[in-house]
Amino acid sequence: MFLMVTGFINYSQQTVRAARYIGQGFMITLSHANRLPVTIQYPYEKIISSERFRGRIHFEFDKCIACEVCVRVCPIDLPVVDWKLETDIRKKRLLNYSIDFGICIFCGNCIEYCPTNCLSMTEEYELSTYDRHELNYNQIALGRLPVSIIDDYTIRTIQIKLNYL
Repeated sequence: MFLMVTGFINYSQQTVRAARYIGQGFMITLSHANRLPVTIQYPYEKIISSERFRGRIHFEFDKCIACEVCVRVCPIDLPVVDWKLETDIRKKRLLNYSIDFGICIFCGNCIEYCPTNCLSMTEEYELSTYDRHELNYNQIALGRLPVSIIDDYTIRTIQIKLNYL
């Protein structure tokens, strides 16, 4: 008889604990359902990207020594490096450098392994066009630095914070 009573008490405590956990989970679900949607008016309001965000690649023509390390480490052999060998000084002279962002997977290997640090990532994430051929950037387009979202006075920046219980 005593064993049956203690078993019933254990069972009732476990049932109450399970009901409490279910209730807590349901309250979290209801708290998310009560939130108002956050609408961002895109061209005029932009989200500040994190520090480690990998955006468009920036290229500095003067630093590049045409070693083609970026081409070798790229998983899809994407950067196109045109160079000419200067026989009198026995060095390569860079003629043209281009990257097609329509194909790029933004892995960052080219930036990691560049010996002269002529490649870097920017915070630009607006690489959308109607013609995919416009995404093929040469050294002039890669050399342009985008305007920082924080410094642009025409745009209101939004910091999204995720609050969890």
